[in-house]
Amino acid sequence: MRLTDILKPQNIKIPLDAKNKTEAIGELVNLLATNGEVKDAKKVLDSVLDREATRTTGIGNGLAIPHGKCNGTDHLVMAIGKPAQPIDFQAIDGRPVTIIWLLNSPPDKTGPHIHALARISRLMTIEKFRHALNLAKTAEEMFSIIRQQESEL
Repeated sequence: MRLTDILKPQNIKIPLDAKNKTEAIGELVNLLATNGEVKDAKKVLDSVLDREATRTTGIGNGLAIPHGKCNGTDHLVMAIGKPAQPIDFQAIDGRPVTIIWLLNSPPDKTGPHIHALARISRLMTIEKFRHALNLAKTAEEMFSIIRQQESEL
């Protein structure tokens, strides 16, 4: 699985206007809805916030991967946001988040959902890649960095 087969440049927002975790998740869900990626934005938002309430998706190294499953979409959808200022996501390392990678999929698409989470986690362990994403100024630049890194795996 290549993340760039799922992610579209128009579903990357730099910078996010959000000042906190809930606003950031809402902003990314709205971006997906505006771009016609989801059937029911409220269901998608609720599923991601419900999942976030059980345990933080701030996994460390400035990364959060909020995600959920619901029938508000009929396929795996993905959006990325880079907040103007780092956001507290109650990350496991206690550090604020600079890259937010949101996923949502229908309940019957568990395999692709898990593969995407694993792929994001793997990519984000690469320090040079994380640094490049944090320097990206545009959605197109961020998409290009992701595509380049995936081609090297």
